[in-house]
Amino acid sequence: MTTQSNARPRPHPKRAAEFVAGARDTIPMMIGAAPFGVIFGTLVTSGPLSPWHGQFMSLAVFAGSAQFIALGLIASHASFAVILATTFIVNLRHVLYSATLAPYVAHLPLRWRLVLGGVLTDEVFAVAWAHFRRHPPGNDVSPWHFLGSGISMYLNWQLWTAAGLLFGAAFPGLQSLGLDFAMVATFIAIVVPQLVALRYLAAAATAGALAFFWQDWPYKLGLLGAVLAGVVVGVVLSRPGSPRGARESAESSRKPPTVRRTAGARQ
Repeated sequence: MTTQSNARPRPHPKRAAEFVAGARDTIPMMIGAAPFGVIFGTLVTSGPLSPWHGQFMSLAVFAGSAQFIALGLIASHASFAVILATTFIVNLRHVLYSATLAPYVAHLPLRWRLVLGGVLTDEVFAVAWAHFRRHPPGNDVSPWHFLGSGISMYLNWQLWTAAGLLFGAAFPGLQSLGLDFAMVATFIAIVVPQLVALRYLAAAATAGALAFFWQDWPYKLGLLGAVLAGVVVGVVLSRPGSPRGARESAESSRKPPTVRRTAGARQ
């Protein structure tokens, strides 16, 4: 008879499969980020920083938009306080990403949440949210798909930053070829599939329009203001008193009693 003390934890064969699935689902995002990383590396070689500075920035920061902005501010001899404040404001959107994913990772230990937060980018959020939204929040949600997406994106960014640093000197006009449109196309691919309801479309339209009209605000404050305005529009349209909320309440009241009891039993 096997005693409890000799029993070993059962292996989890699904972890590797979920990790690989997360990396696989991120491949389109990795392709879109590749030219962006090459351009960043190229700009580093033509600026005041040494190549190792650029690679270290990708390793430590891992935020393309913030790295481009910081590189431009460094080239213009901006103060450290201005660089820090500007990149902080630009990256505040990650707070919204974290709030969205929090119900699915709140049960994890702190070390897990720190690792997942460290690899969270726009692209990884899109992949993780598409995966998580198919599962109810709770302790049964595995973080391995999220981790696979984040690690693959992180390694991809390091690879293409290094490529830009290596070939930037040989091809000094690389950043003028319009390769940065690949990142624009990637963001379009991230946003458009999410516009499945009126509140999402209204929030995106509000944020996009205001970001265009407020683009001349200093320190990218226009971008932050546009994001906050879009969030407000989405929250207002999601309230129970809104037309969308009233429609959902009416649909719920039309459900058969057995369906409502079953739904309540699962909560």
